[in-house]
Amino acid sequence: MDLTNLKPAEGHSHPNKRVGRGQGSGRGGTSTRGHKGQQSRSGYSRKIGFEGGQMPLQRRVPKFGFTNINRKEYKGVNVSALQALAERDSLTSIDVETIVAAGLARKNTLVKILGQGTLTMKLEVTAHAFSESAVKAIEAQEGTVVKL
Repeated sequence: MDLTNLKPAEGHSHPNKRVGRGQGSGRGGTSTRGHKGQQSRSGYSRKIGFEGGQMPLQRRVPKFGFTNINRKEYKGVNVSALQALAERDSLTSIDVETIVAAGLARKNTLVKILGQGTLTMKLEVTAHAFSESAVKAIEAQEGTVVKL
């Protein structure tokens, strides 16, 4: 097999429907557009979400809830992940840059240290926020917590 004897699969395409080319073609007259009305005219394009004059779904469904403009979205990183990271790279201090370099968070995200898992080594941890259980776990190993 080489490039000269490659050909597309059987039935991979259909010939274009040539409409409006006279009665003999079988697609003359109204050219598959039906009789009269907006959709039969040239240049017609329906709006996104248009439902033929029926009240569209995005207007039928009510808005609800509340969006707090002061909300801060944090990426949670567990103490167990810090333990694994410190063991792997033999670290004594972990900051946001280290967490980002390890792929646990993205560059411009706020990082919150969470308390799930166990910590068995002394660490100096720097992050934007800490849960109470994370602070207890870090300080139980004589580690330090630095809040940015």
